[in-house]
Amino acid sequence: MSRSNPADVPLANGRRRLALDSVHNARDLGGLTGANGRRVRDGKLFRSGNPARASAADIEFLGGLALQAVIDFRADSEKAQDEAHFGKRFTWIASPVLDGNMSMAVLLPRLRDSTQAAVSAMMVDIYRDFPSRYQAPFGSFLQTAATGKTLLIHCTAGKDRTGFASLLLLSALGVSQDDIVANYLESNHWNARFFQQILAKSAERGVRDDVMMPLLEVAPAYLEASVQAIDQAFGGMDRYLRDVLHVDVDVLRAHYLED
Repeated sequence: MSRSNPADVPLANGRRRLALDSVHNARDLGGLTGANGRRVRDGKLFRSGNPARASAADIEFLGGLALQAVIDFRADSEKAQDEAHFGKRFTWIASPVLDGNMSMAVLLPRLRDSTQAAVSAMMVDIYRDFPSRYQAPFGSFLQTAATGKTLLIHCTAGKDRTGFASLLLLSALGVSQDDIVANYLESNHWNARFFQQILAKSAERGVRDDVMMPLLEVAPAYLEASVQAIDQAFGGMDRYLRDVLHVDVDVLRAHYLED
């Protein structure tokens, strides 16, 4: 595949997936329809799984995006010691979300005696907590976005914390809830190869695939749990963005929506 175009794999609605060898779930949020029918600008807002997995060719490829900041929602326990090569090339901002040790080495033994229903319920609870427990990192991310920088946001698989961050940002830009959910669910497709790698390792540790999948996949009920929590505790997304996270949506729209 040619690496000359940093966004050369088309998605629905004219959007693009980044053609990377070693970084899962990497895509441009450009092309989505925002407020007043204005499109989200191409080449300004990107999301992905952990970019520290990047090959040398991937790093050069990402360098062509002119990224001004990389927002990392991972906890320290998820980071490897060999990631410095990526941080030296890009401005990397740590905004950790989720408490405790979230590494697979710690999670897998806990899942061995769990059930599919219990893991699904755990994921719903995590999403329900996002709006209240992690206002500081998500608010900081949106304040960085308000400067108009070209951003890459990521966590480990680019699906849960990155998915919630994308919900906030795209809501501020006026993207419809249906389009936000559709974008969120794309992670299941683009992470499919990554899932197979994790399932193989978890099976070796005695964790059944049906127990692992609610942890690996995203589901509409997860994101809906966040939306419902925002509605119930904060009076809706608009108030949450304005009064809790102190977001100026007009500023964000001026930066990231086409004229």
